[in-house]
Amino acid sequence: MSGPQPSPLTLVCASANPDKVAEIAAVLGDAVVLLPRPRDVPDVVEDADTLEGNARLKAVAVCTATGLPAVADDTGLEVLALGGAPGVYAARYAGEGASYADNRRKLLRELGDADDRRANFRTVALVRWPDGGEVAVEGVCPGTITLTEQGARGFGYDAVFVPDDGDGRSFAEMTDAEKNAVSHRGRAFVNLLDALHSRR
Repeated sequence: MSGPQPSPLTLVCASANPDKVAEIAAVLGDAVVLLPRPRDVPDVVEDADTLEGNARLKAVAVCTATGLPAVADDTGLEVLALGGAPGVYAARYAGEGASYADNRRKLLRELGDADDRRANFRTVALVRWPDGGEVAVEGVCPGTITLTEQGARGFGYDAVFVPDDGDGRSFAEMTDAEKNAVSHRGRAFVNLLDALHSRR
């Protein structure tokens, strides 16, 4: 006979991006109670030069503001033929305030008709506790950049990224569950659950 199950960990989500929050919540499921970032917590300037650094900036800010453990993530898209660009600057590749579509257009333009279209999507997920404790993990999804946009679902670069572990469809042609099963963010938050479980 097993003992009582530990209560789920409560985390404040540092992201205010509803697309990302939905994916994070779907992967974490019932294992974590995910609280929204308070509206009065200002946007964090993400000026670190690494994904982990940006995730830490966000998690520390929200943890400090709320007094609760906070979870944050940061994602980069590393295109081999572009020397790893846009990398940590993926969200603002086409400039500050750029839309998802602006970033996709710039990426396809920069890559042109290059034969080598290999890329890695990389996500770092990080939890910060009020006592300064921290857990950081990574999820990586290798794939290729398409010649043209494919699919109307998803967000970000989903319409131009085909994961190696898929069936030839872009992320934007998959259901949410299909994408989460192979994506960088899905893998990062599965790894985070494992890390949190081993810590308890």
